Amino acid sequence: MSTVQPETVAAEPAALSAKQARILRYLRENAGERTYFKSRLIADDLDLSAKEVGANMTAVADAAKDIDVEKWGYSSGTTWMVTA
Repeated sequence: MSTVQPETVAAEPAALSAKQARILRYLRENAGERTYFKSRLIADDLDLSAKEVGANMTAVADAAKDIDVEKWGYSSGTTWMVTA
């Protein structure tokens, strides 16, 4: 008899809004490929505005237990450093 181990998937905390959950999922999916994310580029990929991303990022950073999200800089838009 073989047993199949389900993949470990980090669940989004229930306290996040749908928009915040989308941002968190996006960061988790892309954190392995890059470290720095600009709000406007996240917004482009998720069909949001950069302002919406920035306004929701604090809640996302607080809820994320498997990645670290830190406001890194502001030059031509906010940049976030994300490490897994």
